[in-house]
Amino acid sequence: MEWVSILPPLLAILVVVWKKEVISALFAGIFLAEFLLLDPGFGSIGTAWLNSLERIVGVFTDGGNARLLVFSLMIGALLAFVRTSGGVSALVDLLVNRGIASSPRRTTLLTSAVGGAVFVESNLSILTAGILSRGLFDKFNLGRARLAYIIDSTSAPVCILILLNGWGAFILALLNNYELSSASAVVLWGSVPFNFYAIFTLLLVFYTAWTGKVYGPLRTSEDQVTPQQQPVLEAKGTKARYLLVPMAVLIFGMIAFMFWTGNGELAQGSGSKSVLYATATASLVAYIMMLIQGNHGHTELVKIGVGGMSELLPLVTILLFSLALGSSLSDLGTGPFVAGLVGEFLPVILIAPMLFVAGALMSFSTGTSWGTFAILIPLGVPLIQALGLPPEFILAAILGGGVFGDHCSPISDTSAVSALASGCDLLEHVRTQLPYALFTGALTFVAYIVAGLFVL
Repeated sequence: MEWVSILPPLLAILVVVWKKEVISALFAGIFLAEFLLLDPGFGSIGTAWLNSLERIVGVFTDGGNARLLVFSLMIGALLAFVRTSGGVSALVDLLVNRGIASSPRRTTLLTSAVGGAVFVESNLSILTAGILSRGLFDKFNLGRARLAYIIDSTSAPVCILILLNGWGAFILALLNNYELSSASAVVLWGSVPFNFYAIFTLLLVFYTAWTGKVYGPLRTSEDQVTPQQQPVLEAKGTKARYLLVPMAVLIFGMIAFMFWTGNGELAQGSGSKSVLYATATASLVAYIMMLIQGNHGHTELVKIGVGGMSELLPLVTILLFSLALGSSLSDLGTGPFVAGLVGEFLPVILIAPMLFVAGALMSFSTGTSWGTFAILIPLGVPLIQALGLPPEFILAAILGGGVFGDHCSPISDTSAVSALASGCDLLEHVRTQLPYALFTGALTFVAYIVAGLFVL
């Protein structure tokens, strides 16, 4: 297919930038790939339409893909259970009542710690830390723009480093389509030390919290909060255990199931099975605890769980279509063609930095890291295979780029939630956080060039 094999992912990227919407962009890429796999002709359009549908259906024939799609739905039910149980509110109340926040430094550090502790979902992390800290920041005359920066720049980097969440499962699903030098879970965890953007961002947040110093627009911004609806957690506080116990089951359950599915070897465990089993078990525990609590009956809990699943349907659709696109591009030979271009025209040492920049640009224009990962990983992994590159290093550049662009984007959901949770105007938040994100992004670009001298 040669050069035409690059057209489907390019079309997907163009539609993403044009419409700022990922699902239709991915389907457009699938359709074009299926059309190019056929003999040219007007009748091929109808056949390509049908083949696109069959390509999507074919995703479910792989057990690993099916398990991760089910997991992606179940994590929505788990999040709905812990929110509705009052466990999140109770944990916040517990931290406040213990008098942990007694100074500006402790207040800011506490905000970062809470945001990092609720790592299972970035928006839940932002809401929890923001709602906890608004009154504390006002007490110590700390600006709301600073609060928005702290919670926004803590949540996504922590989630992309810990990876015991939907992001981890999503990336595992994409990696499971390829033969790599190590198991997908090993590659994913191995990317953590190379995710320079997330690490540098957290270090900058810690510096800000510890020293109390801010720079640029954040320093000069006035503490003028735009009146808006007060964000509230979905249920009144009950007991912190309604959050802590299911989260502990999720975290330790995933580790235990990795050992179990790997016959005692963590590195050999099945990531898709482990995340599904751990999430299902955690959801069951949360359900039983709420049933025993007595405030909710079985029928109501089922509605809560199904409602939580429905909230994640767009993300599950993105995952489904990205898996189908990866399959189409594999048959089309896109990976080897791109690898040939990169190998001929781009120095190997610049591959990771340029993937980082590409991820940032895509995430910035779409406001989503999920779609960025969905398009770039199917392009990046074939480069790894064809050129013999370290998969952990290249994967980290893609993941970091997605988070970087998300931090700079005014249409990002995390930017909007951060502004809402902190009581800061959205554009003020973007304007004051942008210099921090650009500074960290520039450091990361240089870091990938320097690190490439040693790992490539």
